[in-house]
Amino acid sequence: METRSGQSQPRRHVSRRAQGNEKESSQNPQRQPPPASPQPTTSPRPRPEPSPPPSSRFPKRNPSKSPAAKEGKKPRKQITGDPPDAPTPALAHALSQPGAADADAAAAMDPSPSPSPSAPLAPPVVEWPEGGALTRDWVAGLESALDWSSRHLPADRLPEVLPSALVQRLVLAAAAILHREPNLVRVDPGPAQSVVVVGDVHGQLHDVMFLLRDAGFPSEERVFVFNGDYVDRGAWGLETLLLLLAWKVLHPNCVFLLRGNHESKYCTSVYGFEQEVMTKYKDQGPPVYRKFLRCFEDLPLATIIAGCVYTAHGGIFRGTVVLPSKRSKKGRKGRKNKADFTVDSTSMRLGSLDELLKARRTVLDPPWEGQNLIPGDVLWSDPSLEMGLAPNKERGIGLLWGPDITQQFLHTNNLKLIIRSHEGPDARDKRHDLLGMDKGYTIDHDVECGKLITLFSAPDYPQFQASEERYNNYGAYIVLNPPDYATPVFHSFEAVKPRPPAHPFYDFEEVIDSDEELNLDAMDSSSGALSQ
Repeated sequence: METRSGQSQPRRHVSRRAQGNEKESSQNPQRQPPPASPQPTTSPRPRPEPSPPPSSRFPKRNPSKSPAAKEGKKPRKQITGDPPDAPTPALAHALSQPGAADADAAAAMDPSPSPSPSAPLAPPVVEWPEGGALTRDWVAGLESALDWSSRHLPADRLPEVLPSALVQRLVLAAAAILHREPNLVRVDPGPAQSVVVVGDVHGQLHDVMFLLRDAGFPSEERVFVFNGDYVDRGAWGLETLLLLLAWKVLHPNCVFLLRGNHESKYCTSVYGFEQEVMTKYKDQGPPVYRKFLRCFEDLPLATIIAGCVYTAHGGIFRGTVVLPSKRSKKGRKGRKNKADFTVDSTSMRLGSLDELLKARRTVLDPPWEGQNLIPGDVLWSDPSLEMGLAPNKERGIGLLWGPDITQQFLHTNNLKLIIRSHEGPDARDKRHDLLGMDKGYTIDHDVECGKLITLFSAPDYPQFQASEERYNNYGAYIVLNPPDYATPVFHSFEAVKPRPPAHPFYDFEEVIDSDEELNLDAMDSSSGALSQ
């Protein structure tokens, strides 16, 4: 059912197919112990803790909403995973680049480590290919440049390799393709095509690069479906999303990118992506960030794979119940009086795929109240072991749904699997009714018509962790093979280590929860039009 791979030199693994009688369901609420990690052959040398960047650089949550504040706890010890080495002289080649004279001053102002003295020569500046069409070699070159810059350049020198104009052109090219796709994309693989489903990746560039190599790159033989949450929390959200957008432009019918709840204005302002873009592109940061936000609005919400597998970031959604109110007695001259309609927010009816197709997804932040609730439900909802549909009070947006709703959704739509993401080890650590995310996936509902699976693809998450012990979780991806595509093959893998030295772009000491305790007023106010 699962495979394991990873460590500093990730190795290929042999997978085993899910068994039809497997009972690894969270209907047994007892947690499973975390998988044993292979021991490294040599112990890494100790390295000094990094100094955290000034908290004033980051957007703040309301301190009264912090769980630590509510429980009267002292701030937790900083544990950031792979702290950077002490500053070292920059590579001679890098120092010869424009602006090198100010490198020391820039490093003091920027939350990125100094370049490694053993860095190879820098790759050439990435330019849009002649003729305008991306090629496999161009995407490979982009990946190489992103990898090199993450290891050897301070964050604010990324434009030396990846100019702002190139970034904006790539984002716009991908957004134009995404905009033409419906809310619910039908993925119909060919007779010999397998489908790889990927969960949250959260800016962990090097783990995404490993996953693509391990699963096999997108091609006419292999389709990829990504379940959202490409950015935030990790140090390389911009690079991660750009790489996936490049694959989308190269293979628009073999790569499908769905929206996650972090592809929103509110989440990116709290969990780091906005600050990341501003740090890396400085004066060009605002227009680059606006291009990304508009791209987020174009991302589809869900897929149906081979007619039998539903994938979405959070999961299922309620139907909209509209109630007519009294007609207005007066109308403007020359216009007919129209009935005023209100939404019955207390009604909890399972939504239909037709309603999903008609929902308005082009919103910066999915509404948590009002008439357009379906996008928020699809991105923010969570499974439960309690029967029925209920408001997700813990998050303040979306739904909780039980095994009976999973059965109803699968039966009504003639489906066999639901694959969703949205919950990592930090979220599951507080949900003792469901299995932990130690292996990168859980089977949460096992019902007559099929299964509900939660898939999380960011190993050793979060990259920057404010707790005494790290979760050290595995990431995972799923392969669906012909002819039926309904028997998932799970591939678990460890994080690629050591990670390049990096500092966070958000105050992870303050924002220690997993998207909970949301400031809904701030989310609502952030949904206005973008400034030009």
